[in-house]
Amino acid sequence: MTDKEHTLLLASIAQDFYLSKLPISDITKKYDLSRYLITKYLDEALARGIVDINIHTDYARNAKLEKQLSQALNIKHLYILREPVSPSKRQGVLTSFAAHQVQAAIAQSHVVGLSWGETVFAVLDAFSRQEADDLTFTQYLGENMKYRSSSGSMRMVQKAASSYDAAYTTIPGPLYIVNDQVRQGIIQEPSMTEAFENAAQMDMLLSGLGTIESINAIPAWRSAKEAIFPGVDLDQVAGMAFGRPYDINGNFLIDQANDKTFSLPLEQILQVPRRFAVVQRRSKASAALGALRGSFFTDMIFTETIAMKVQKLL
Repeated sequence: MTDKEHTLLLASIAQDFYLSKLPISDITKKYDLSRYLITKYLDEALARGIVDINIHTDYARNAKLEKQLSQALNIKHLYILREPVSPSKRQGVLTSFAAHQVQAAIAQSHVVGLSWGETVFAVLDAFSRQEADDLTFTQYLGENMKYRSSSGSMRMVQKAASSYDAAYTTIPGPLYIVNDQVRQGIIQEPSMTEAFENAAQMDMLLSGLGTIESINAIPAWRSAKEAIFPGVDLDQVAGMAFGRPYDINGNFLIDQANDKTFSLPLEQILQVPRRFAVVQRRSKASAALGALRGSFFTDMIFTETIAMKVQKLL
């Protein structure tokens, strides 16, 4: 761990203890560190001047909003960042902070699942080079069909693996396959076996949140929405998670019998111990609220602007 990463760890622990008022027992579980080390790091943060009355860190968090929304929506690991004055720095601050949190969790993981999208790509782009034994990155759902984009899911696992010199597996198929027999048959193909076996063993995953507009942006999906989401009232869609639509109350709108997603089954995804979501755009406040109400993720990271919009929607 570099000195900068160690300093950030000290600041994060101090914020959780002094501002978020988390008990040391919860902090030890969150960072997978002993009580002795947590106490030692709190003392070190004071000694080094990271903590006096305020916590000095590049990533200022809104502890009041974190506490209010965590209690209202029953999520323990909620990170709400104050936005820098300069608009040009906003995305960088969020993705850099998210990269640190995600990499801290990866250090305790063996199989890490990645979805796709610009937000996930930006977080991976902020990764620092690290070493890890027995680590594999994998897709757990099919491609978003943006093959000319840097944020396609195959490039995601390759990009993440390159930061660790780790193994990775891909699912070379589309996100949606309408024909049930074809979809089930392809899952059994030898070229898919390793990725689906790895996905079934994920101990963490990283995802962004989508909206119905993310479906409309891809011609193949836009023209086939009724077949992909049979019986779904698309006006009720607040967001998309793991390729599936859900409403603002946190209810998935597709049942298992009609799920056309080429993916690990939803019930298995929701059993992954650590599930990170990073939300950058203010337009996704409704998607964030639905995901929080549905407990789709164990960890969510977004800005205070999004948090205040979520609060108004409650």
